[in-house]
Amino acid sequence: MVLNRFGMLVASLAVSALAATEMLFSNSAFSVAPGPTEGSLWVLSRGDVASGMTLLNLKEGNGGAVQVVSSKQEVLATEKTAVQDGIFTDALAERRRTPAVIAGNLGLVLPRFGEDDENRFRIPEGFFSVRRLDGRSIYDTPFENLPESVADIDTAMDYAVSGFAYDSSKSVLWMAGGVSGLISYDISKGTNSPKESFFVFDSGKKTLVPLKSSSSEDLKKYTAVFDVAVHPKTKELWFATAKGLWIYGDDGSVRSASKLLDTMRVTGVWMGGDPLQVVVETSARVKESVKGNLFRQYGAAKDFEKVDFLDTAKKVVKKNVYDNADYTINNVVFVGSEAFVCVRAVDASVSGFLKLDSLGVRAYEGDDGSAWLYGFNMGVTDRDVIITSMTEFSMPGGIAGLAISTYGNGISVSADTGKTWTPILNRAKLSDNLGSIRMVPSVIVAGSESLVSYKVAKDAKITIEVFSYDMKKVRRIVKSAPRSADASRSTNAKEDFWDGKDDQGRPCTMGVYYVRVKDNHGHVGWGKVMTLGGNKR
Repeated sequence: MVLNRFGMLVASLAVSALAATEMLFSNSAFSVAPGPTEGSLWVLSRGDVASGMTLLNLKEGNGGAVQVVSSKQEVLATEKTAVQDGIFTDALAERRRTPAVIAGNLGLVLPRFGEDDENRFRIPEGFFSVRRLDGRSIYDTPFENLPESVADIDTAMDYAVSGFAYDSSKSVLWMAGGVSGLISYDISKGTNSPKESFFVFDSGKKTLVPLKSSSSEDLKKYTAVFDVAVHPKTKELWFATAKGLWIYGDDGSVRSASKLLDTMRVTGVWMGGDPLQVVVETSARVKESVKGNLFRQYGAAKDFEKVDFLDTAKKVVKKNVYDNADYTINNVVFVGSEAFVCVRAVDASVSGFLKLDSLGVRAYEGDDGSAWLYGFNMGVTDRDVIITSMTEFSMPGGIAGLAISTYGNGISVSADTGKTWTPILNRAKLSDNLGSIRMVPSVIVAGSESLVSYKVAKDAKITIEVFSYDMKKVRRIVKSAPRSADASRSTNAKEDFWDGKDDQGRPCTMGVYYVRVKDNHGHVGWGKVMTLGGNKR
């Protein structure tokens, strides 16, 4: 038994059994990345009890739909996670993403967070590496030589890892560690004999200063590092900092990557595509607002330029769309000459991706005459949920697949470069005519969502109601709502969910609740869900 951050005892075997019965660990997915084989994806998801990894194997089905061939899951330790608890509330761009990278023999690498005194996951502790999924293949790697001076930092999240890059030519994993600078994890002599090193950046002297674990340096006098990338051609390390974008050469020298960006707070850098694009985000909290911009170096261009937003007539829009929307970047995906910029708005649930080509961000027809953000409105998801990350991966037949992760609706996958999308959620087998009702997830907090999953053999009108343990009705979700017969699931994901609240919008008290689903043909089914009460995130 273990104590989770809500102060409840949770049986580890019960958590494992829950994960094993579903296609994903949870429908709240925070990161998606290419898997180890063609047509496979890694998915990091986190429920209200614990976190887990899923490895999906996919194929293209009829009509361009994507089908799941098989899946494996493994649960992360309950007291650790790869998702920090401020991911939806923090205004700082570098803290609003869950970075991930494929790092040679380390496999998929993700950050690691432990709990603070308030049982919140906000203590940076190293990283996870995921190599297979066989019940013992998620490796928990704490920082062994973290400088002693880190203990003097006021806020632990100031030294959180917010970016990864892997140099395959040298077998070195690089990490951006905020005020703790750059961290290198050298596995050139094998994963069992790593060499861990810390460097802080002196932007005035343009040097990286090595730090030992016993170092008592005042880290506040150095420049924070927020992201890293390895140039695909030169193999040089580029790093984004609170004072510009820099390049670390093979000879140990440090030089500026852009005169334009030298005085800016650069929070992210991404590279890829053909011709090569380098996409950069600047972002800073200024009083009550976030000031940010999107820059790019395209092909043979000598320096960066601010990315243009074009209307449907291909004319550049004068207003700063990126800054006005308060966007921050989750990550950037490159497919040929096009980039997909996955973004989310600060202090809002608006999210999606921008399509960036050689001219800029292209608009499509929207309600106001033009729009730029692809999300629920364009069929990327079948529910209006927060998009948390995006990736490109290879599918059988030479298809360039795209995948996004969402908070509450699993992942969506495209086999035609974003023209059509297939949602992939927890899809345990259901029997016809309300013969089985599943609540996914089966444990929630008030304000999150548990999907009511059911199937009917013929078209029906459905009524869904929630009852307390003593069978008092607390909520009617839908009444006589039309639902179609379906071979797998008749659930309308946009309506058929419970958010842990009663009919008056008040959070229900912690406990087990029963969900009754009735149709107009005399069939009745029951499901069960537990709420942990008010939302403590």
